Formats: sequence, structure tokens, C-alpha cells
Amino acid sequence: MLTYKQSGVDIDEGNRAVDLIKGKIKSTYDSNVIGDLGNFSGLYSLKDFTTMKEPVLLSSTDGVGTKLKLAQMLDKHDTVGIDLVAMCVNDLICQGAKPLFFLDYIATGKLVAEKVEQIVSGIAKGCKMAGSALIGGETAEMPGMYSDDEYDLAGFSVGIADKEKIVSGKNVKNGDVLIGISSSGVHSNGYSFIRKIFLDTYNYKLEQYIEELGMTLGESLLTPTKIYVKLVLDLINKFEIKSIAHITGGGVIENIPRVIPKDLGIDIKKDSWEKPPIFKMIEGFNSIEERELHKSFNMGIGLVLVVDSERAKEVVNYINTKDQEINIDEKYKGLMKDKAYIIGNVVDTHEGVSLC
Repeated sequence: MLTYKQSGVDIDEGNRAVDLIKGKIKSTYDSNVIGDLGNFSGLYSLKDFTTMKEPVLLSSTDGVGTKLKLAQMLDKHDTVGIDLVAMCVNDLICQGAKPLFFLDYIATGKLVAEKVEQIVSGIAKGCKMAGSALIGGETAEMPGMYSDDEYDLAGFSVGIADKEKIVSGKNVKNGDVLIGISSSGVHSNGYSFIRKIFLDTYNYKLEQYIEELGMTLGESLLTPTKIYVKLVLDLINKFEIKSIAHITGGGVIENIPRVIPKDLGIDIKKDSWEKPPIFKMIEGFNSIEERELHKSFNMGIGLVLVVDSERAKEVVNYINTKDQEINIDEKYKGLMKDKAYIIGNVVDTHEGVSLC
């Protein structure tokens, strides 16, 4: 007799994976989560937000991209879940939204419960960093679509903001100042280019220890994406933050113009911040044009705030002197610390981004 398992789908292994991850999922719940695992949909109450004049739900979705290829090559799966959450919630906070809940989708060629547990442990950790509840997800075993060791991730995040307090960029004007917040490294975009540079062109090995990185190349490239939620929610309660840009694919060149009026431009002082060691290493190859670097990678700036020039130094000082609780592997703590820099200005002499 034929069975589903013979076709490559093991329902029992899927159930075992659920048993391994349910504790981690529940650890992200807050008082607004209704029900339990096993429902056909996740339920989340909005009872805590009735004081908002006009509550607006905001949503975002993203993946981890080909960074997953490196995780699979190294058989290390406990950090990419943080990346998945970060890529979604860091988009939400660009409009001042508080993340409420998160959903994940894991597709794989062969489901291994322990691997799923590692992935979901990272997702749960990312949700805790973002103050977001992990209320649902899907694990799909898809033999024939993926090889046994391959998987892909997608994330979906929903947040809330009072309409009158949404960060829109509409008040950005000539002379406003750009504040850059440090990235932890490459974050989660540009990894096809990263593999081209390190593995194909310069023949590095992921297991190779590199002195200037203070860790192996693989460990450096799997440094989790920084989650900026708590910092930004704190800042928008204390200062007028006119606009926020999450620096992902397209770098500062393409992401900052998205959040300022179309008749304005940006001057970026490209040497005004300290770059993480991985970017210093890439620059040292001297084989990629400067603008290409800043268009392909975040180059050490993961988030950009636009503020009035008179408040810029105050905001920078507040960020740089703020106590930071960083709950992550010791080797990554220095990279995950938030550091703020004045990196440029809004101008009315040109559109787009000029690197100065």
C-alpha cells in the first residue's frame, strides 16, 4: 500500500517539530494573544489600543534571501530567524508602528524537527527583541521543490499606529539632518554579491578564521540583522522624528529618497561613521566602485532618521549614552550595540543621493 511518507512527506515528523517549538512560540505571547497553538488562525486582541484616536494597522512581509544559503552550507540555523523578524519589523517602524504579531512560513525539501526547532528559536528570539507575539506559522515539506537540505523562510508582521502620529516624511525640509544608526554587519541583503566576492572571486572558506573580523568568515556573515524597534519607539516618544529609512537592498542610495519629498535630495558624508570590520575588509579588496558598494550594501548604517538640524546632536547624544540590553551571543554583542552618527543633510540643490 502507498503512503504519504513514501512520497517524501512525513506528517509524524511535522508533529514532532510542533512539539519541539511550541514552548518557544508561547514564550513570545503577551496578554493580547487569544487562544493557543492548533487554531486555524492566530487571534490577537486590540484592547490595549482603544485610547488611539484613529488606530491604523500596518503590515510588512519579507524573507532572508540567499543568506540562507550560507546557513545551510554551515549547518547553522539558530540566527536566521532573527534576520527574518528584523527584515519585517524594521520596515514597520519606519512609519512609527508598534509591531503586534508575527507569522512565519518555512518551506523545506525534507522536514527535520531539530532543524525547525533551531530556526523557530531564532524567530522567537527576534520576536522578543521586537516586542512582537509569534501567533502563527506554517511548515511545508515540499520534496521535489527543494533538495533535502534546502529551506526558505518568509515572515509577515502586523503593527499599529495612531494615524496622526504616523511617521510620513511630509515635513522634511532643506537643511534637515540625517542621523545614521549603526548596522551589525551585512544584515540580510546583498548575499548573492557577498558569495561572489568572498567565495567565488577571492576563494575564502566560510570556516576560515579572519583576524580583523575576530571570528570566522561564516560567523561574521551570519551575524544577525539588528532589530531597531525598541530604540525607535523610544525616540519617537521623546523627539520629533520626521522620517525613517530602513537601509536594505539599494543601500543609502535608493532607500533614503523613498522617505523624503520628491523635490529634495540628500548629501551623504561617506566617511562620517565607523564601518563594521566586514565592510572594511570588502573595501580593502579595492575591486568594487564606491557607489556600487553603497548601493549594494548598508555599509554600516542600518537605519536613517531625519530630524531638524537644531535637535540632531541631542538625538545622537541620547542614543549613544542610552543603556542597552543586548540579549545575544557574546561574540555579536559589540556589533549589535546602537551607535548614532550625523551622516548628512537634506538639500534642495539636487534630487537623489550625492556621496561627499
